[in-house]
Amino acid sequence: MVTNWHNQRNQLRAQWVSHEKNHRQILYRDFIDEASKCYIDALQHDKADVAGLVGLYAKFSRMRMLSSDTVVASAEQITRRIVDTYLEPQKDFVELRDMVNNGTIDLLRDSARLAGGIRTSSRRGALAIVRADFAPIQGVTQRCTPCS
Repeated sequence: MVTNWHNQRNQLRAQWVSHEKNHRQILYRDFIDEASKCYIDALQHDKADVAGLVGLYAKFSRMRMLSSDTVVASAEQITRRIVDTYLEPQKDFVELRDMVNNGTIDLLRDSARLAGGIRTSSRRGALAIVRADFAPIQGVTQRCTPCS
């Protein structure tokens, strides 16, 4: 009986960890999508896309609650870079092409290398998340809520 209880507990724990991992991957993917859109807008306009920034900050706030300090620091650096970009001169298409060619348009390149928390997989375009970000939180037994 104790063995059955222990096996069931381990199986539920594995399912919970898997669910949390999937939940974070979706959040990170959405954050990167939103950040990319806001960054391109910031490069081309001096007037901020407030609705886009609100969405970005909402995802960033969720990341603060669910992610490691390393991932949060990386996301914060990305968010600040976007806001700062609105204060820089607008880029025309030729300048954007040059940024693409020399790699400076890649918003995540420096941040992901620095933090190591979020990186894109070149093979699938999916997110790969560092394992440390999925370490169980001490003292938390039931955090998981159904996703819709």
